[in-house]
Amino acid sequence: GYNSAGFAVMNTASYNLKNDTSSLADCEGVVMKRALGVCRTVDDFARLLDEWPRPIGVEANFGVIDAGGGAAYFEVNNYEVTRYDVADSPEGYLLRTNYSMSGRRDEGAGYIRYDNAVRLFSQAAAEGCITPEWITGVCSRSFYHTLLERDFSGDEWVVDQDFIPRRSTSASLVIEGVKNGESPAFTTMWTILGYPPCSVVLPVWLGCEGGVPALLQAGAGSMRSPLCEWANALKREAFPIERGSGSHYLHMASLFRPDGSGISQQLLRLETEVYTESRTLLDEARRIGKWDDSRVAAVLKNLEQSVKTTFGFLVK
Repeated sequence: GYNSAGFAVMNTASYNLKNDTSSLADCEGVVMKRALGVCRTVDDFARLLDEWPRPIGVEANFGVIDAGGGAAYFEVNNYEVTRYDVADSPEGYLLRTNYSMSGRRDEGAGYIRYDNAVRLFSQAAAEGCITPEWITGVCSRSFYHTLLERDFSGDEWVVDQDFIPRRSTSASLVIEGVKNGESPAFTTMWTILGYPPCSVVLPVWLGCEGGVPALLQAGAGSMRSPLCEWANALKREAFPIERGSGSHYLHMASLFRPDGSGISQQLLRLETEVYTESRTLLDEARRIGKWDDSRVAAVLKNLEQSVKTTFGFLVK
């Protein structure tokens, strides 16, 4: 998540950091909630961790950015914090999956998924095309397997193992910060709820009135958002086998088809529309130096109608 100061935080679980016997665990959400309430900068987050009573109750890689251009990962267990600043990275970016660089060697998880991401990011960095559109449109829907050295998106059936999107993946978020000196009100959280190959991105803006799309909010009498429910319905088509070990088998042909009619292909075309209209609105706000709440309401209403129409056609 992110706050009104343009400070943003995320975490990925690590499985090679904890080195004590404390039973206190799973407090990552507690740390992030506190950080969003009090932090403005990456250094603020560093101080928060330093001052946090031990044991902290976490084993995670926390990624943070701020409105001043700061960006870092903090690898944290109950007693120790190791900081990695993006400014110190020769590539200009940092990646993490479910293990920590400062942790025990060859323990943890996500090694092949990390290699998948490294391959994608190194190519995109060379071409200068690392954008939110690329991250959600390519990375979050990539079925290239680095160890096996091929893209499985053209297959009929595949075993769901070590791809960037996993059956258990519940969302894909990209928090796009602002340039140094620019208002943090223009920070944008590009949000895909549900299994990314079966969902679509929508923008979230805290700097304006009504900047959280209704499709991302809990419905009446439910704690579930409409977009996530629709994505789950399509996910059941992608993972249709329920008996035995059937949940491990992905029907790739439902996502990608030679004629471009696959679920992911149709949703990616919709996503292009979402980004185009959202960026036009964002550029307008930057030019005048503030949000036009009526324009935000109108654009989000149109986008949500397009999303409803598309999912109405896809969900059986």
